[in-house]
Amino acid sequence: MTKHILAVIALGLAATLALAPPVDAKDPFDDPIRADVLQGWDLPDGRRLAAVQLTLDPGWKTYWRAPGDAGIPPHFDWSRARNLSQVAISWPTPKVFMDNGMQSIGYKDKVVIPVYLTPSKPGQPIRLRTKMSLGVCADVCMPHEIKIDTMLDTPDLTPTPAIVAALANAPYAQDEAGVRAATCRLRPTADGMEIKAQITLPYTGGPEVAVIETTTDGLWISEAQTSRAGDTLTAISEMVHINGGAFAVDRSGVRITILGGDYAVDIKGCSAG
Repeated sequence: MTKHILAVIALGLAATLALAPPVDAKDPFDDPIRADVLQGWDLPDGRRLAAVQLTLDPGWKTYWRAPGDAGIPPHFDWSRARNLSQVAISWPTPKVFMDNGMQSIGYKDKVVIPVYLTPSKPGQPIRLRTKMSLGVCADVCMPHEIKIDTMLDTPDLTPTPAIVAALANAPYAQDEAGVRAATCRLRPTADGMEIKAQITLPYTGGPEVAVIETTTDGLWISEAQTSRAGDTLTAISEMVHINGGAFAVDRSGVRITILGGDYAVDIKGCSAG
């Protein structure tokens, strides 16, 4: 078990660190992904709601924020942006794929990723300069890098239809989905810790996939073993720190996403089981 876990961690780290040429450079794969910024509109609270639109060539896919064992996690670097104090990303509901017997989670064709941008100086233009590191996959998988540099300097109060549609495609919040309870039991293991989550909620349709995330840095979390009995869905994952050391998990920072055949649910926080 330990060797398998460490091998998966090592492969994921190697893929994440070995960045390919940026999207605006020629490479042997002829840029299978293109990024565009949707300017969006100004919100009453002073934030700007914009979006990054990713368009993939036929047969290619990219990954969600928690990509599964076979995926590469996406990462935005906002450090070179101007007049930007905070960013909140709203990820649309992803699809579940199987790659050589391993589960990955992400998007095909096109995905619009809404971003809530808080300016340092309200009412002033935002220079959205960022670097996005992500994975793209077809017959082969590779890390990729996208550079974005654009000005959001046109005041607008009119919602952008593509962004509105992406927000509508986000997972339901737990109160919207009728979640009545969410508990987490933590148990030490030889390699790290097991987390057993039990969620009381209506059936979400089809095969249900649960994804468990935490706010603890440096954790590898295995694909959850998911089962249902009546209104109770159980998800069990193993957690290992990439440095092999001890760690703690704050239950209030546990995030559980249920990807069902009919809809998805986003659950934030769980109580002791």
